[in-house]
Amino acid sequence: MPSQGVFTRTDAGLLPILEELKRREPIFHVPAFGRTPADFERATAPEYWETSASGRRHSREFILTMLENHPPVDAASSGWQSYDHAVRRLGADTYMLTYTLRQLERVTRRMTVWQSRPEGWRILYHQGTIVSVEEDDAFPSRWLESPPWREQS
Repeated sequence: MPSQGVFTRTDAGLLPILEELKRREPIFHVPAFGRTPADFERATAPEYWETSASGRRHSREFILTMLENHPPVDAASSGWQSYDHAVRRLGADTYMLTYTLRQLERVTRRMTVWQSRPEGWRILYHQGTIVSVEEDDAFPSRWLESPPWREQS
């Protein structure tokens, strides 16, 4: 089994970018990301969309409307903790940040695709996945008995 490092490895040359992006996560819930509708609009690309932990897809317009009508909570004052951060370069100015977020009892794996622009960082895509088992590189035991990819007869 791979060590935890395979999930949190960041090239040494990307450590400054990792630190910069960590301050902006979880998106919409930290001061460095911004607090106003104008901040949220500026920080998301026009083509931004996300997949929530429920698996629902949300457009930028939907997210911006929701944030305006229901201002997000502050992660720090709500007791949220993020850890296991890593960043990978996807292109000349595009990076994928991954991390784990604990929101009290709820644990999710997060991934945000960030783009560096002359006017600042903006997000192209974000996804959250609920963690149902705390072990990595292991199938749920029920899969060993009845793999979900096997056709049922």
